[in-house]
Amino acid sequence: MVARTHYPELLAPAGSLEKLRIATLYGADAVYLSGQNFGLRQAADNFSLEELEEGIDFAHRHGTKTYLTLNSFFHNRDFKGMESFLQFLKFHKADALIISDLGALSLAKKVGLPVHLSTQASCLNSESGKFWHRAGVERLILGREVSIAEAGAIKKSTGLEVELFIHGSMCMSYSGHCVISNFTSGRDSNRGGCAHSCRFEYNLKVEEEIGSREPDSQCSSQSNAGEQFQGRSYFMSSKDLNGIDLLPQFIEHKIDSLKIEGRNKGPLYAATVTKVYRYAIDQMAKNGKLSIEELTVLQSELGKMSHRDYTPASLVQKAGEDSIYDKRESEDNRYPFAGTVLAIMENKSVLLEVKTAIEDGDVLEVLQEGGNFLTLNVREIYNILGERIKRSRPSSVIRLPFVDGLKIGQLVRKVNQSEANLGSLYGERTNMGLDAPFKGESVI
Repeated sequence: MVARTHYPELLAPAGSLEKLRIATLYGADAVYLSGQNFGLRQAADNFSLEELEEGIDFAHRHGTKTYLTLNSFFHNRDFKGMESFLQFLKFHKADALIISDLGALSLAKKVGLPVHLSTQASCLNSESGKFWHRAGVERLILGREVSIAEAGAIKKSTGLEVELFIHGSMCMSYSGHCVISNFTSGRDSNRGGCAHSCRFEYNLKVEEEIGSREPDSQCSSQSNAGEQFQGRSYFMSSKDLNGIDLLPQFIEHKIDSLKIEGRNKGPLYAATVTKVYRYAIDQMAKNGKLSIEELTVLQSELGKMSHRDYTPASLVQKAGEDSIYDKRESEDNRYPFAGTVLAIMENKSVLLEVKTAIEDGDVLEVLQEGGNFLTLNVREIYNILGERIKRSRPSSVIRLPFVDGLKIGQLVRKVNQSEANLGSLYGERTNMGLDAPFKGESVI
């Protein structure tokens, strides 16, 4: 049995109030979010003051902590209004701030809010960690260049909590210090404007001295004299991080918090990844291990979302060239987001807010608690007026027959067409037997 003190926090992204609720309901111990200023994810919906108040209250009522990001790179003008914003967060009992700037750290300590050091500060070693400890930081969010073992050593040496990313998109630049989109789109990557220019496919031409190397499979020779090679490539884009197989190592090295990347990603991503890692952590705490069957099913679930190919990145050893994304390796196994359960009616029908069109014959899966699966074979669809329809429209509300196990707030996805014809097999999917309560018993 794994000691409770080694049981890591699961920290999930909350790019909007909707995603905060979803991450909370699917089992996050904590969420990280941002106001409309001071953060690094301007493309996320982010939170107005009213939404921050509502979101913090919702999370706390469900036993979930809230960490607010103030991790932008600040100029003098950016401090206008910051102290009053911090006072607002303290009044509403935000649990901690995520900060990389020493000036912002000074203000946070003045106001009296706990501080977690952002990964943007590039803390990669114990001496750096000790400095930040003296400065008043309570947790180190270590750079993604650090391995699990290195993180454990830093924790032991500094006496601070440590947090590591365990899942999500990876930045090819050192601790996210990138200026590519500044030049490609005029948006400052380090001040909330990252356009993810590194994710694009580029035409690549490399000029080398004669005889330096042979052309590779992605490049074609253009000139024998200069050995110019060119080809289309995603050479600046990393595969996505996936550390679920390494969960025993995170626990062995007493990592305090496991962070999921993805505030800009959709609600289905927030629900799926939180659900998967919640189950995995709980099983480790309960049984001290994950079975091969469990890991296979969990990896299958993570494969059903839109994602780049997976890599362990630098969690065990330094990431190599095999961590670079190559679209040719990818297969589209994702399950589209079908909708959200809005209400359960007295006549035992269900109201579903539709995100992707649903039609007769579709196979739907409901994301339930723990490792459980609930399958709906669509045979009857009704519009909000009770009229029978063959196909719904996105952004509409429909009625479906009630199935035991459905709860308000659960997310529903469509089984992809290559697997939909398996039919009733989906009623016999693996039930891992974990009775972890889904928190969405009432209307959100």
